[in-house]
Amino acid sequence: MSHPNLRTVAGVVEFHAGRTPATPAIVCSGRSLTYAELHGNSNRIAHAITAAGLRPGSRIAYLGKESEHYYEILFAAAKSATVLVPVNWRLTAAEVDHILRDSGTELLFVESALVDVARKVQTDLPQLATIIELDGLAAWQAGQPDTDLAPGTGQDDPIVQLYTSGTTGLPKGVVLAQRSFFAIRDALAGEGLDWIDWRAGDRSLIGIPGFHVGGIWWAMQGFNAGITNVAMPRFDSADAVRLISEQGITTICVVPAMLRLLLAEPDVAPADFATVRKIVYGGSPISETLLAEAIRICGADFAQIYGLTETGNTAVCLPPADHQPGSHRLRAAGRPYPGVQAKIIDQAGNSLPVGEVGEVCLRTPARMLEYWANPAATAQILVDGWIHTGDAGYLDQDGYVYISDRLKDMIIVAGEKIYPTEIEHALSKHPAVAEAAVIGIPDEKFGEAVCAFVAPRPGRQVGPRELLLFLKDSLAAFKIPARFEFVDAVPRNPSGKILRRELRDRFWRGRNRQVN
Repeated sequence: MSHPNLRTVAGVVEFHAGRTPATPAIVCSGRSLTYAELHGNSNRIAHAITAAGLRPGSRIAYLGKESEHYYEILFAAAKSATVLVPVNWRLTAAEVDHILRDSGTELLFVESALVDVARKVQTDLPQLATIIELDGLAAWQAGQPDTDLAPGTGQDDPIVQLYTSGTTGLPKGVVLAQRSFFAIRDALAGEGLDWIDWRAGDRSLIGIPGFHVGGIWWAMQGFNAGITNVAMPRFDSADAVRLISEQGITTICVVPAMLRLLLAEPDVAPADFATVRKIVYGGSPISETLLAEAIRICGADFAQIYGLTETGNTAVCLPPADHQPGSHRLRAAGRPYPGVQAKIIDQAGNSLPVGEVGEVCLRTPARMLEYWANPAATAQILVDGWIHTGDAGYLDQDGYVYISDRLKDMIIVAGEKIYPTEIEHALSKHPAVAEAAVIGIPDEKFGEAVCAFVAPRPGRQVGPRELLLFLKDSLAAFKIPARFEFVDAVPRNPSGKILRRELRDRFWRGRNRQVN
C-alpha cells in the first residue's frame, strides 16, 4: 500500500485528508483525530506559527510525552517550512537547555507537567520568545484559518532536528531532510519487497517515542500509508498488550527490551496478539532465546532494522524470511535495502574483504543533511556520502551486515544511546570523586546496563546512594549508573586514555559479540 506520489511531509496529510477524510489518523489515550481533523488542525497551527513571526528554517521544539498534539505540530512544521526539534521529556533542565540553546529554538510547545522546566530554561535563552502549553494549544490556534498553506519545500529541505549523544558528551543536532521519511519506502516499493509493508486496514502501534528517529520514522511510514496509528504517552507493557488487543493492532515497532517486557506480562498469551501480523524491532541486537519466544507467542512475521539517527533511521534490514530459529542469519543485522550500500573499512579507510572486521559504513539516500552548526563533526561522520557508523562489523558473501562491537564507547540501554563521557563528567563534579570510568555491561532485561568505576579522592569516602542522589539533577534517569564499583584508580594507557576494554573484559568474556 504505497503512494509514490507523496514526496513531502505536508503532502502526506493533505493527500489522505482528501482521499479518506474519516479514517482515524492518530489515536492516543482514548482520543482520536481523523485525517481531515489532523489536516485542519495542523493548518491552523501552521498559520499561527507564521503569525508568530517564525520564518522558513526557524526551529520550533516539542517537550512532552507522545500525544496527538505531537503529530499535529510535526505536520504544522512541515506546512510552515519550520524545523521541528523533538526533546526527550525525561531529560533534566540542563540537558533541555543545551538542546534549545544549540538549536536556536524560538517557539516551544510543552506539556503542562513540564512547563516549570521550560520556564526555568527560558530565563537564559533570549531567542526562546514563545512557550505554548499543550493544554492551551486549541486556544492559541483559534481564529486561524484551516486553509492549505504552500510551504514551497521539497525533498531536500530540512524537516526535523533530532539530538543524539556523542563522544564529547554534548548531544548534536542531526538535521534530517524530508526525503529521510520516503527514501526507504520508495526503495522497497520499487523492488516489490515486503520487508516493511503496509496493507489496507492496518493499525500500527508506535512503541518507540517520537523524540527518537525510530519513533518518528515509524509513525511517518504509517501516515504515508494512510492507516491508523496508535500512540501511548509513554511505553507501558501492560497498556501495550491491552491496546494491541483492543485496537486490533497489526503492526508494531519496538526495541528488544520492550518486546521482552510485553512477553513478561502476567498471563500473556497468543490470543493477545491475534491481530498482529508483523513486528519490527531495532535499536539493539535480540537474543535468539527472546526471538524464539516472541515467534512462539506472537505468531507474527519479524523484521529487524539497523541504522542510526544519522542514516535517517533504518538502512539495513533482516527480513522475515531470515527469522528462522537456529539459522546463522539471526546473528546478522540484515542486508542493505535496495539503493543502500554497505562497506567495511580499516583504520586507513581502505575497504576490507568479506569476513574481515572493520568499521561499518553506510551510503543511503535517507542520510542526514548535517550536524547542526557543527561542520567539523559532520565532516568526521559523513565522508563522500558515506555515514561512518562507529560500529565494528563485517560482511558475509551474500552482503549481510554483522555487528560485532562498537568502535565508539556508546552504551545502549533499552534502545537509548548513552555515552560514557557525559556520565564521567557528571561524576567528576562530586567533591569526593577523583576519577570515574563508565562502561556498558550485559543486562538480560534492558540489553545493557550502565556500570561506573569510581576512584574516591584520598581520605574521602563515598557510596552508591550518595552518587545516585548527586547525579539525579544533572542526568536523565536512564543515564544514571545501575551499578557502581569502587577502585583505587581507573586503568589508563600511557597517553591517559581510559582502558575501557580492560574494564569490560570480565563482563563480556566468552560472549560471541561485545554488544547485547
